[in-house]
Amino acid sequence: MAKIGVFCDFDGTITESDNIINIMKHFAPPQWEGIKNQVLNQEISIKEGVGKMFSLLPSNLKGDLTDFILENAKIRDGFQLFADYLAQENIPLYIVSGGIDFFVTPVLEKYGPFKAVFCNSSDFSGDKIKILWPHSCDEKCENNCGCCKPSIMRRLEDEDTLKVVIGDSVTDLEAAKQADFVIARDLLLEKSKEMNLNHNSFETFYDCIEVIKKLNEVRV
Repeated sequence: MAKIGVFCDFDGTITESDNIINIMKHFAPPQWEGIKNQVLNQEISIKEGVGKMFSLLPSNLKGDLTDFILENAKIRDGFQLFADYLAQENIPLYIVSGGIDFFVTPVLEKYGPFKAVFCNSSDFSGDKIKILWPHSCDEKCENNCGCCKPSIMRRLEDEDTLKVVIGDSVTDLEAAKQADFVIARDLLLEKSKEMNLNHNSFETFYDCIEVIKKLNEVRV
């Protein structure tokens, strides 16, 4: 029987909106929007774009940024039940996030269990925030991803695993291309349709539970 491994995005997926975008809207000077558009249009890499956006912010905002996210991040309905269901079925749940440790870790602290959480790191020792990249691309990826989701997938699960990616954005696209099945919303859903990827749409994690149940029933 083939096993299942689930790789789930954080911003805009576990949380209802993108926390990096919310931080930039609230704290950053106006030039962040041009950088964001370059990333979304795939004119510059995710790694370059995220690094540039956070370099606009002074390091002394660290506490304010974390407090802002903890107060404003809304978890998508059904997430805890989804994590519980996967644990009950012995299906590993990996959180793979292009978000940053100073907000991903505190938001996820009361949820789980997770097999592992992967995200970018941060350095507040200088005048401006510097983003660090502990999960960069392997030799099979040349997209300068930052937190390289397909590289993580290749490292963690073998070819026999039915790999399921859950996500919402262009930052999940390379992982979705590597997946056996995609559970998508928003831009990732559009791309999944365009590219004829095996996929279902979702709005809540109750939807995701139903999709995984069906995949669990038909695996051989």
